[in-house]
Amino acid sequence: MRIWKLGFVICVWFLLFAVESCLCRFMVENINLKVTSSSEDLKGSYKCALANFGIPRYGGTLRGLVKYPKENQEACNNFTDVSFKPDNPGALPVFLLVDRGGCYFTNKAWNAQNAGVAAILVTHETDDLITMDMPEHDPNATYLQNLTLSSVFITHSLGVSLKKELEKPNPILVTLDWTEALPHPDERVEYEFWTNTNDECGLKCDNQLNFVKTFKKVAQTLEQNGDTRFTPHYITWYCPEEYTSSDKCKSQCINHGRYCAPDPEEDFSKGYTGKEVVVQNLIQACFYKVANESGKPWLWWDYVTDFSTRCQMKEHKYDQECAHEVIKSFGVDTKKIDECVGDTTADTENAVLKAEQHAQIGSGTRGDVTIQPTVVINNRQYRGRLDNKAVLKAICSGFKEGTEPALCLSYEIETNECLVDNGGCWSDKVTNITACKDTFRGKVCECPVVNGVKFVGDGYTHCEASAALRCQVNNGGCWEGSKEGRNYTACIGDHTKGCECPSGFKGDGVNSCEDIDECKEKKACQCSKCKCKNTWGSYECNCAANLFYLKEHDICISAKDVNTSDGWGFAWVFFGLIAIGVVGYIFYKYRVRRYMDSEIRAIMAQYMPLDGEVEVPVTRSHGDI
Repeated sequence: MRIWKLGFVICVWFLLFAVESCLCRFMVENINLKVTSSSEDLKGSYKCALANFGIPRYGGTLRGLVKYPKENQEACNNFTDVSFKPDNPGALPVFLLVDRGGCYFTNKAWNAQNAGVAAILVTHETDDLITMDMPEHDPNATYLQNLTLSSVFITHSLGVSLKKELEKPNPILVTLDWTEALPHPDERVEYEFWTNTNDECGLKCDNQLNFVKTFKKVAQTLEQNGDTRFTPHYITWYCPEEYTSSDKCKSQCINHGRYCAPDPEEDFSKGYTGKEVVVQNLIQACFYKVANESGKPWLWWDYVTDFSTRCQMKEHKYDQECAHEVIKSFGVDTKKIDECVGDTTADTENAVLKAEQHAQIGSGTRGDVTIQPTVVINNRQYRGRLDNKAVLKAICSGFKEGTEPALCLSYEIETNECLVDNGGCWSDKVTNITACKDTFRGKVCECPVVNGVKFVGDGYTHCEASAALRCQVNNGGCWEGSKEGRNYTACIGDHTKGCECPSGFKGDGVNSCEDIDECKEKKACQCSKCKCKNTWGSYECNCAANLFYLKEHDICISAKDVNTSDGWGFAWVFFGLIAIGVVGYIFYKYRVRRYMDSEIRAIMAQYMPLDGEVEVPVTRSHGDI
């Protein structure tokens, strides 16, 4: 019930600083539970709530047989005399149905896990689903580090129906389906991490710091490759104005009660205060802002990791001076950080923390953030243990199928179904081209694109290369061969389909093309003075003595005749060109000479009489001198 107390308190905080929020929107994250083998009345899909502990199977499914224990039905005790492990490796695992009450949810899950159960279905007392959370104060909570069991909360009515059906001899087969637990719209995942700088809050703080350290490398790799967009966040609330002068608000808040955090020790008389936690939260938020503006948002992971190691509360180094030393070690300008932090004692708003408060309020499919720490992936809240591999699986399930980065397709994260019989998809055994495409959620059968050539088909039984470049991939599935320094192919390299043996060969063009012996089949070199020699894909024809072979006419002629004929032909062409040139030159000279003579005679006639010409009088105007 601790989660409801925490949720109620945070709801009150939200109502204080968010007037537009009428009700606390805590979202219960659900997955589908499918009953696939039982009576027709029970078959179907049901909603069940994810627990905030154990290792979830985001992007995958889990199948098992439901069993209800005859004793220890609340699973609050060890199942010392009962084992629910499958009898053989091929048998289906057991999903244990248990009742609510008697102990913590995590105790039920731990006892069931030790008994060999694969998943636990906790039946609610009503049909309203809630989120099962870890206990806040459990002195024996060390087992939580090893709790991996998948746990879900089911409605009262479904629990009753399952128990009633289990009284019959027929087995009940159930599938838990996480494949659509998180949206996966495109090739980039956007996720948030709601955290806190407080390192003295017990097991949750320890888990949070360990997660940051172990997940840092993965997060930075995804961010630097552009696969994800990460944003850290910090939960705060504010005190009502009438309480800002109280010791509690002064101890836990900055900026005149606007931004507050709980006291780390829950004791206002000793240790660090909530106010100091808010300041360090603000410094980390500002560090991310400055690093993001410089194009290096992934530096946040380095800073938080180093701060948690060098500036711990238990070593009395949890202060602004230590934070500045860590900031300087990453080459980040502390002046920009200080400008972002501002005056924490002033009666003014802080833009960064004000934005954080508004971000806490849920929108769309995401409810208000009330559990800390919380990971939000594609605007949906992650549920389960804050484990680096489990969170990575959840992030990987947020990519659109076929766009997952290589990190998500490693053998440690998912099972490559294409490795077994090509996942049942089409494949070419000669070239190892396959239509099976591995994705985080499983395989898809999709005809591939190879070397720029698109294969078309259904992806399951048939794929073939298309377009002009099809001969570049496995030679279009046609025959090809090389011999005697020659290369031949039966692939038709245009937009048509099919295989055809080239000239000089015969066959189906797919499996084989055999050389045609033109000499033997008397298809060439058949003149009386010809001598035929077969070659691979062609032939050679030689003529006796000084005869020359004309392949176009399949005859042998004298080399002398060829040379004489060629010589006279060249001579006639040469003389013809000369004759044309001479005639043109004479014509040109005659026309130019006549033209020049007429012009000269006209000019000279103005100044003197010429033979055979009449003198022409020259008339002057009155203006001539």
